[in-house]
Amino acid sequence: MKKTIFSIMCCLLFWTGLTMAAENNFAIDKIKTTKGDLTISFIGHATLMMHFDGKVIYIDPVSRYADYTKMPKADLILITHEHTDHFDLKTIDIIKTEKTTAVVTEIVARQLKGGIILKNGEEKIVGGLKIEAVPAYNIVHMRSPGVPFHGKGTGNGYIITFGDKRLYIAGDTENTPEMKNLRNIDIAFLPMNVPYTMTPEMVADAAKAFRPGILYPYHYGNTDTQKLIDLIKNEKNIEVRIRKMM
Repeated sequence: MKKTIFSIMCCLLFWTGLTMAAENNFAIDKIKTTKGDLTISFIGHATLMMHFDGKVIYIDPVSRYADYTKMPKADLILITHEHTDHFDLKTIDIIKTEKTTAVVTEIVARQLKGGIILKNGEEKIVGGLKIEAVPAYNIVHMRSPGVPFHGKGTGNGYIITFGDKRLYIAGDTENTPEMKNLRNIDIAFLPMNVPYTMTPEMVADAAKAFRPGILYPYHYGNTDTQKLIDLIKNEKNIEVRIRKMM
């Protein structure tokens, strides 16, 4: 009986979260997995909310893109790096509970206590989900000579396994060797705004190397997304999906 009541409560919370996302006019995509649907809400810029197996998962939640007092509480939060358009303690304080788990970088952990630190290349099972940390850094674009906007070893991308689907959120990065060597990625979120991350050509170069089934450009500012569509249009089995993620 208790298990039944708990299951009903989880379902109610799940659907309440989806209703909130719909009411906020966020685009929502649903992807089937062997363990149920993965639902992705596109909040804005680099911020995503996902629902899976009764859990609410936030990626880089930041207050400027939504009113989080009206959003569901988080079971899991992933922070890619410490820049303020990705890491916002105010927002985290609103959506976290005593049971919320955060996966963070070493630098973020200096401000957000109690999180699970993943270094580049590490992986861990968190809340029943396998999470892998992928290096995220600049190769070409520099803040000043020799000083990249994102230095190697400080930021993470994350691969999260949802049932039979592997989803890659790249964070702020360029088309690094580590990215291009990825395999078996079903869904990829790649950043596309100069000078901080990638040009459409860089995104296309990476996508052609590791060939995700679905490619979402995100964090793309004023970049012309049609350029990416044109660069990928002849690639079989890579579907480019454009959602409002400015």
